[in-house]
Formats: sequence, C-alpha cells, structure tokens
Amino acid sequence: MSGSASGLVVVDKPGGITSHGVVSRVRRLAGTRKVGHAGTLDPMATGVLVLGINRATRLLGHLMLTEKCYDATVRLGQARHTDDAEGEITATAPAGHLSPEQVRTAALGFVGDLLQVPTAVSAIKVDGKRAHQLVREGEAVELKARPVTVHDLVVSDVRAVDDFIDLDISVRCSSGTYIRAIARDLGADLGVGGHLTALRRTAVGPFDLETAHTLEELDQEFRLLPIADAARLSFPTVELDETQAAAVRVGKRLDLRVQGLTAVFGPEGDFLALYEPRSEGSAPVAVFVG
Repeated sequence: MSGSASGLVVVDKPGGITSHGVVSRVRRLAGTRKVGHAGTLDPMATGVLVLGINRATRLLGHLMLTEKCYDATVRLGQARHTDDAEGEITATAPAGHLSPEQVRTAALGFVGDLLQVPTAVSAIKVDGKRAHQLVREGEAVELKARPVTVHDLVVSDVRAVDDFIDLDISVRCSSGTYIRAIARDLGADLGVGGHLTALRRTAVGPFDLETAHTLEELDQEFRLLPIADAARLSFPTVELDETQAAAVRVGKRLDLRVQGLTAVFGPEGDFLALYEPRSEGSAPVAVFVG
C-alpha cells in the first residue's frame, strides 16, 4: 500500500504478543512509522485491536472512548498479583463449595455504574511512570477507584475444575473498564480470590471480529479501511455544502446543530473534521484537512 494512505486497520491480535509488537508489524506492512492503537490489549489477551495509520491516528483518542465487548474466563479460588494467569499466586482458597447460583448472583453485582480500582499491573501513570513498571521495580502501587459502566455481563458457563470454579463471561462495558479487576473483585466478594485465565476482545465500538484480520492475513493482503469510511462507521455524520466546508478547513465554528461528536464531510464525500455541539452551533474538535 502507499505509505501516505490514511485509515484504520482492525487486527485480530494473537496471544503472546504485546500491542506494541502488533504496531511494529503493521508499521512494516503499511510502509509508515505513523501507526497507533485505540487501547492496548495485554500480551495474554486476543481479539480486536484497532490501529490508525497516518492521519487516522488522530481518530484513535476519540475511538478509545467508545464501548468495548469481551469474552473471558474467570478462575475462582486463586488470586494473582497481576489479576490474570501470568502473575504470581498471592492467595489460594477452596472454591468448590460455591454453587453456580451463588456465582451467577455475585456476578450480577458487577453490572451498572461502578467505582472500580484498576489492576495494579496496568498502563496507568503514577508520578510519571506506568503502574506496571513500578510493580516490576518492586514498589507497592495503589490506584484510585474510577467510575466505569458495565452495560451487560452474561455468565454462559460455570464449572468445577479441581478445587477451583471457572466461569465464562461476556461483558459489554465502557472504555477504561478492566475485566481483570472484575475477576479480582468477584473472587474477593465470594471470599476465595479470583483471576482471569483467558480474555478475548470481541468488539471496539462498531469494529468486531468479523471486520478484523489476523497478522498472517494482513501479510498476504493488507486491508486498510479508508479514513472517511472509518469516520462514517464510528460517528454520526453531517454532509456540508462548499461554503461550510471552506469554514471547516480553517477551523471555524459552524452555525450547525450536531448531536454529540460528529464527523463532517465535504460535498465530494471527503472527511473533513470532527465537530461537537456548543451553545451556539458547533465547534471543531479535530480538523483532518488543511
């Protein structure tokens, strides 16, 4: 592909590779250094990773605010310092006495608006350093609770595995929600500890596994979703006339009512900018043409 083309690449990330590792692979395939991602996935995790190429990297911060969907497996009866299977065991307690009904009822307590303490091994910055870096350096990290929203949490299976209980869940949640933290807190509520053993992100906003491609597929045929198509999929849209489009190109406000963050397009169908509502009309958040 042309190294100057702009758009999104939706990757089905494999396990055992960091999000940065995926970015490095796509930089080579796209022929450009300007590649970013709309929210990382842990090395253990698989699934939808949305990457922006060239000008589309400026869309990513706005895409990160959208809701996300996950499939996950939680193990009850064991806590780990990373809240997932890659961490060191910190506590173990028999969980076999828990009934499927108890587990399902407790899981329902994690639906709605929550105050969630992020997992300590995360990319959140503390005094200028990533929390996971501080943990690796042996420092105790205490993160403040943050508001998140879990729209849906469905328990599809509960089963005994030795002295543990494993449950498969599907979660639709706001950006910033840690599924590892749900596993940790569910285990704590049931008094046995818990951690995540598998995580697959199935959607980021409108982008799901059906639109995602493996790295091997991208190596065979690089598939770029043009920036205009990406904007139409991700935001409400408004078509402008030439006078309005000229105002957008120089970053002016518009006497135009929009509903939330909105993608505006010129008469030829070219994506111009993202606008947001103001008390009088709308104002630019990001302009993609000069």
